[in-house]
Amino acid sequence: MEKKFRYIILIVLVFLSIGKSFGEERKVVIDLKTGDIKKLKIYLLSGLSNMIEYYKNNLTDLKAVVVIHGDAYKFFIKDLKNSPYADDKVLKKEQKELYQRLKTLHQIYGVRFEMCDIGRKARKIPKGSIYPFVHLEYSAGVSLINWQNKGYAYLPIH
Repeated sequence: MEKKFRYIILIVLVFLSIGKSFGEERKVVIDLKTGDIKKLKIYLLSGLSNMIEYYKNNLTDLKAVVVIHGDAYKFFIKDLKNSPYADDKVLKKEQKELYQRLKTLHQIYGVRFEMCDIGRKARKIPKGSIYPFVHLEYSAGVSLINWQNKGYAYLPIH
């Protein structure tokens, strides 16, 4: 009986160690500054969803936060007419697709989007023009510091 008990303990320990190594959570904070649509599509829209799927396939979760500032504000505005980006023809053409893909990152993958409120005000972008899944935070710098101090790896997209 004692030998059987040892095997059970050994099996339990193996399963616990496997569960711990596979179940660990990964965390990333993305510093999104680019105003380049190509970079946004490659590095954020495709890149982030690919990273999340990679970790999922390896039995690990990836929690992601995107901090929006610099030239990236324009990708998160639902009403371009009342914004500094009203004349951006390329953005107008791509806006619906970008919105759907950003919304998918939020709804399906749980990505949190935070926007620098200081920069939003400086650009005179009305609060009501921001997509509803975007959280306004005091500043990009403060958000980046806070997330990194919570153990989130830093990934820039400039």
